Amino acid sequence: MKALKVMATINEEGQLTLDQSLTTDKNSRVEVIVLIPEEETSDDQSQAEVLTDFRQAWHQAMTGQTIPVAQLWEGLENG
Repeated sequence: MKALKVMATINEEGQLTLDQSLTTDKNSRVEVIVLIPEEETSDDQSQAEVLTDFRQAWHQAMTGQTIPVAQLWEGLENG
């Protein structure tokens, strides 16, 4: 099976319109996989917020304010 990647638009009736014609055998059946980008959620953090969170986590790691991974799993294994 050969793969081709093209962009398309979905109209109000749910039909695909390709941005460009396919250069392949005409009148042949194809398998179509549609990848739809996910909507950005409103809780996405800004770059500044991510940097602040990283700095805090780095400080906690460097000052020994951490929890062993094994302790994180306690209670979850039997739940």
